[in-house]
Amino acid sequence: MFQCSYLIDSLNFLIIIFVYLIYFPLKLIQLNSFFLGIFFCLYVQQGILSCFKLNPFEYLKLPFDATPEEVKRQYRKLSLLVHPDKCKHPQSKEAFAALAKAQQLLLDEQERGYILSQVIAAKEELLAKRKKHLKKDTASKIKSLVEEGKYEQQYERTEEFKQELKLKVREILTDQEWRRRKMQMRISEEEGRLKKDEEETKEMWKKKREHEEQWEGTREQRVSSWRDFMKGGKKAKKGETRPPKLKTEDPNKSYVQRPVKRG
Repeated sequence: MFQCSYLIDSLNFLIIIFVYLIYFPLKLIQLNSFFLGIFFCLYVQQGILSCFKLNPFEYLKLPFDATPEEVKRQYRKLSLLVHPDKCKHPQSKEAFAALAKAQQLLLDEQERGYILSQVIAAKEELLAKRKKHLKKDTASKIKSLVEEGKYEQQYERTEEFKQELKLKVREILTDQEWRRRKMQMRISEEEGRLKKDEEETKEMWKKKREHEEQWEGTREQRVSSWRDFMKGGKKAKKGETRPPKLKTEDPNKSYVQRPVKRG
């Protein structure tokens, strides 16, 4: 009896040890993984939403020379992290849509070509500025001449140049977008003015047409009045008051005598 009780106590003790040493740590690891997943999801999501909105390469965290296949792979990778079904943050849909649009732009030849043309313009501007600066630095100038272009290629691979290029592309894209919106505003204003002129022209022709219709509508009345006038001549009708007649000037009088109405 004593041995049986001892065994039961031992089993209970082992169960308690298992719970504290194995079960709780496993649950803790699962909870840690869960919260780490949430935090990572939010981190990626906020990084996407804080990107420069005019550059799809930044949304997908890709370099400017990324291929279409790399674009597709990176989109699948990031979209899984912020998918609304997995990430319950209110802005997860916005981040997911931003990634989808970035992929669409980079897979469109025309849109991709436009962005890369701005990248080339930014790169040329930075290199021209650097070349001008190197003219003042004799050592760098000699090194660039000796290495025949390798010096510039090495510089283009540095993080400093990549960051400068990224900022310059932002500047150029912002300027182009501002010009596009300004042009769109002018086009809208011009369309509004043309529409207003068209409406005024329509109103003018409408009034003219109404006037002509009214004139045609009174034609019979005018013809009838003219016929009555021709029949009656210039004789005054009975009871009609004639206008007074002025007498001719009398050289012996300094005024014109007014006609006197006789009863």
